[in-house]
Amino acid sequence: MKIYLASPRGFCAGVDRAIDIVELSLKTYGAPIYVRHEIVHSRHVVNSLRQKGAVFVEELNEVPDGSIVIFSAHGVAKEVWTEANRRKLKVIDATCPLVIKVHNEVNRDYTQGYELILIGHAGHPEVIGTLGQVPDKFHLVSSVRDVQMLQIENHRHLSYVTQTTLSVDECRDIVEALHRRFPGIKGPHQEDICYATQNRQNAVKALTGLVDVILVIGSPNSSNSNRLRELAERCGVSSYLIDSSTDIDPDWMKNVRAVGISAGASAPEVLVAEVIEYLKGLGASEVEELTVVEEDVEFLLPKELVSIKSTSQSSA
Repeated sequence: MKIYLASPRGFCAGVDRAIDIVELSLKTYGAPIYVRHEIVHSRHVVNSLRQKGAVFVEELNEVPDGSIVIFSAHGVAKEVWTEANRRKLKVIDATCPLVIKVHNEVNRDYTQGYELILIGHAGHPEVIGTLGQVPDKFHLVSSVRDVQMLQIENHRHLSYVTQTTLSVDECRDIVEALHRRFPGIKGPHQEDICYATQNRQNAVKALTGLVDVILVIGSPNSSNSNRLRELAERCGVSSYLIDSSTDIDPDWMKNVRAVGISAGASAPEVLVAEVIEYLKGLGASEVEELTVVEEDVEFLLPKELVSIKSTSQSSA
């Protein structure tokens, strides 16, 4: 059995930044540091940070007055910022810059009088945060069928944005349906699906022509990881979402000549290494990296942590 590794895979720049923010905050201010929602959707990452002193909460009412709280990479609604300021919490914002870009587009269009549509999955933290940027005139669609059900007041002054972690193909179908129903609709200047999501989907597509099974490493609540698994299935390859090597069923590998491995943008590389070792125990003897693009994106840290990281690196 041969193993093909999708590249790019795993951590993206936004996830790297978010984890750095928590670790540097713990080093600077000491434990406990409160984090609203999972900093990224990875049980492995969350458990590791929890052991270092991070306290994960779902709502701000779980955070003592005056404490330090970090907002997760998914972003938050404006009312969360208002509550944090009211309670004099020290906020360190780990929202991914690409999510902030979407928030800026929403606020700009709303200010200009547009009725807004968000393409995304209900209940996802990023979607909740984006919908919470404006008080009204915001519609959520998750499918082409949802587009047909929309009740719009102003067809001539309508715009849309997208959740950053959707399937590129899924999003394209919905965008086309929006343009068919509302020919004058305005979209973002650039696709809002982030570079990392698209690159990882392209890498999985490349795998599907070479392997019999694909394993996607990622937590069940990770949107981009679920999209990778669904994409492989749509391309005709059996695909499984696993949190770690312990989730693998050996029966999946029966009569398999080649297996592909990818990882969602929140999954650390250590989990990939563990899966490779597990598969070697089942008879895998060759590992080949399949690279579709090289990534070199980096995002700046919040200004209060930049100098701290520089000092840590110079003393290392």
